[in-house]
Amino acid sequence: MADRIETLWYRKGRPLWPLLPLAWLYQAVSRYRRRRLQAEAEPLPLPVIVVGNITAGGTGKSPLTAWVAGQLKAEGWRPVILSRGYGAKRPSDRPLVVTPASDPAEVGDEPVMLASQTACPVVVHPRRLQSAEYAMALELGNIFLCDDGLQHYHLARDLELVVFDGSRGIGNGESIPVGPLREMPSRVAEADFVVVNGEPGPGVPEHPQRFTMHLEPVAVRNLVTGESHSPDWLEGRHCHAIAGIGNPGRFFAELRARGADVKPRSFPDHHHYSPADIESGDRPLLMTAKDAVKIRSFAHGNCWVLDVEARLPETFRPALRHALARKMRARGLTPDIQ
Repeated sequence: MADRIETLWYRKGRPLWPLLPLAWLYQAVSRYRRRRLQAEAEPLPLPVIVVGNITAGGTGKSPLTAWVAGQLKAEGWRPVILSRGYGAKRPSDRPLVVTPASDPAEVGDEPVMLASQTACPVVVHPRRLQSAEYAMALELGNIFLCDDGLQHYHLARDLELVVFDGSRGIGNGESIPVGPLREMPSRVAEADFVVVNGEPGPGVPEHPQRFTMHLEPVAVRNLVTGESHSPDWLEGRHCHAIAGIGNPGRFFAELRARGADVKPRSFPDHHHYSPADIESGDRPLLMTAKDAVKIRSFAHGNCWVLDVEARLPETFRPALRHALARKMRARGLTPDIQ
């Protein structure tokens, strides 16, 4: 059902138009909530960068979060990633520090993936402000990076990075439940940067600081043995593929573009896998890094992960650095970097 609704959101026309009154109500409540929470939010003594989107579904937020974390570390920062922990079966009532060995059922799949990819502390809790306060008490780092936190207005922020899927843009341009919009496109003008995953199509809003991101496959890795090959390994291979992510079609298309003959199977975002889900006979079973953290405990020897890294223009690094410095000066903060 969720896949069908998302398909309707991202096609031309408005087949869900009878729900328009609910969309108008959604936007009215969202605007009120945003104004109220922004007025109440108190800035933290550490800088906060938020990565998010104005549409529902996958756009590439987590890969961008990992990329920004890497850039901050390279410049001497000690970033702490804040996450809600979507997909956790047993969410905790207190903040939890995530490690690569953490159980995704307890903390969520994306936090475990980000902890593995970035080697940064990741703290999960539905209220990111509580996570930030917990991280400060433990002195885990000196800058916060909030993954999928654009609408979490309890948390005051210094920089906002809004991510779009270049091929899907804003879909049919309507608000939930008629379309995919969490907030209206005019909201983008208030963000510091727009990052487009893939070449931007006509549905992506303009912005003076808009950059294109490409997710580049870097390896095909065996989930059991760690054996690794270049993405060229996929050429001509007959494979099964699974994906429980926000936009599984993009993953399957990437595999086909690399020459794989793929039999795909998509699952809901944050799906909790069972051994029956990963049966593939004698063919390789390909998956994303987000899926892999939930499968690793019962993976068979033919489970393979497509590892990807975000690629952004060289001009984005200094633009991000200068914007952060400008916002910190405005707040009287001094960079605590080594």
